[in-house]
Order: sequence, then structure tokens, then C-alpha cells
Amino acid sequence: MRNVVPVLVVLSAIVGLWWAAVAPMNMRAALDVAERAKETVVPVGSVARRDISVFKLMANNHEHIASGYSLKRPRLPTPVQVGKEFWKTTGGMVAKGRAFSKRSLIYHGWITLQSTLWGFLLGTTIGILAAVAIVYSRVADMSLMPWAVISQTIPIVALAPMIIVLSNQVGIEDRIVPKAIIAAYLCYFPVLVSMVKGLRSPSSSELDLLKTYNAGGLQSFLKLRLPASVPYLFTALKVGIAAALVGTIVGELPTGAISGLGARILIGDQFGTPLAIWSALFAAALLAGVLVTLLDIAQRVTLHRMGFRS
Repeated sequence: MRNVVPVLVVLSAIVGLWWAAVAPMNMRAALDVAERAKETVVPVGSVARRDISVFKLMANNHEHIASGYSLKRPRLPTPVQVGKEFWKTTGGMVAKGRAFSKRSLIYHGWITLQSTLWGFLLGTTIGILAAVAIVYSRVADMSLMPWAVISQTIPIVALAPMIIVLSNQVGIEDRIVPKAIIAAYLCYFPVLVSMVKGLRSPSSSELDLLKTYNAGGLQSFLKLRLPASVPYLFTALKVGIAAALVGTIVGELPTGAISGLGARILIGDQFGTPLAIWSALFAAALLAGVLVTLLDIAQRVTLHRMGFRS
């Protein structure tokens, strides 16, 4: 309960702010709908209302505020509207026996999850290997680390189309591969930084103690450096899996894909269906939460078996 109550308080605050923001965000659209329905609106005409503050419009047309919470295509949907749309494309599809229909977010989430996991595996592997090289080689430390830092200054939105084009040029037609590469690009850096810190966390006295036992470099790595880095690694993995999911979704946007959560977001934007966009965003957030929770459970079990005590 100590962990649940703060989460519920923060969640309630977010939902409250979200609900309060719906009225000003949808006010202009609500007035347009009311005007088309021949209802009284002040001032008349969308052009006349364009330069007027939304809060002034709310004050002058307070009777139309409630209609902003029930628009079919709102600029900002309510949590209830998003929840209904999300249920319709997940639980509703399961109830109809169409869980993996192309209209189901479960299907699109599975498509995104595949690339996310492959990218996560690739990025984690690269990050760990690069960290080992940096810790054990001064040349690698002086060359790899600056480039790793510089690589993170390149916007992924600009890099993703380049990776997709290059993948097509070299004959890679599988759409999972470029998305996995983009996911790995975002994933490897937190793993690299945390693993370098973790591998360097043993003190000089601990390293000297192993030398008195005549332990070699490999034994020092396996018996001291690697176990000491495990808590750092799991912390990085939880950041990395979320980053990999973001990278996959970004990678789905410029590919013209019709499957995946990123594709659902893009299609919703193109066809002007905000509820589809928000339900896909909610599905992505839920998927990220599940993945991070699974890693957190794995961390607790692993550290407990290793003798760590919280």
C-alpha cells in the first residue's frame, strides 16, 4: 500500500489536470458545432472567434462548455472517451474472438513488441560489450565514449528515415530489421553508461584483494566486476526497454507501415481520428509499463539470489 497510494495520488492528479484541460482545448470546436446547429454563439463566425482568447470564449459561452466533453472528433478527448476507444480495440476485440484482427491494438502491439525486443537485445549487447572494452582499454575509453555521447545528440526523428533508406539500399526488405536498429540506437547508450559505472564500482582495495588471491583478469571480471555491475545493469535495462519502445514507434512512422502502434498513430493523424491516436498512445504506455514491471521483478529475484538486501 505504501507504493500504491502515491501512484494513485499522482495518477488522480494527472487525470484531473487532463479533465480540466479538455474544456479549453475543445471550446472552439464545440462552438463551431453549436453554430452549425443554429444555437446562440458569441461572437458569431469562426473567423471572428479566431483571435479571441479561449478563456474569454468560455466565459461568454459557458452553456456550451459541457458539449466540449462529448465531441466525436475532439482535439483533446476525455479519459472516458479514450478508455472506451481503448476497450473497443482491445477487450472488445477479445470478446468477439478477433484479438489479432488488424483493427485490434493487441495485434498492433504485438507487431511493435517484436521489433522492440530485438532492438532491446541488440542495443543491450552492444552497450555491454562497449562498456567492457571501455573499462579494460584506455584507447577504447578515449575513442568510444566521446562518440557514444555525440551519437545521442542526433535527433532520432532525423536518423530514422536514413536508417530505413540505407536498409532498403542494401537489400534488407524485412521491416523488423530497420525498426530494431532504431530501437537499439536509443537503447544502447543508457546500458553503456550504467555498465561502465557498474564495472568500475569495485574499490581499489577489493581489486587488490583479488590480486593477493592470484586472480587473473577474467576471474576478477567474473567474480567481482560483473556481479557489482548487476544493479546498475538492471536500472539501465528498465530505461533501455522504454527507449527501445519509443525507437520502434518512431521507426514505424516513416516506413509507410500499416501495422504497429506507430502506424496506428500515423493513420489516426492522417484520417483525423484523435481517439485512435490516443488509444494507441495509451496502449504504448501500458506496454512500456508491463515491460518495465517484468524487468523490475527480474531485478528483485536476481539480486535476492545474489545476496543483495534492499
